[in-house]
Amino acid sequence: MDQLKGLAGKVGGGSGEQKPAAGGEQKDYLDKGLEAGEKQFGVNAGSGTNEGITDKGREMFEKQTG
Repeated sequence: MDQLKGLAGKVGGGSGEQKPAAGGEQKDYLDKGLEAGEKQFGVNAGSGTNEGITDKGREMFEKQTG
């Protein structure tokens, strides 16, 4: 997972570290991607729901890849 964050930071021009958002929560590439998809399709599930979705997806990914 750290390798993916590092790669995403290099591709995005950032340092690979996440900075806290306005509410104190951190948004990573997966959170931002989900929000972009919601915006594209006109859906708004809320930040708490989005966090649950992305956390579960990340957990499943890490379980499969080790």
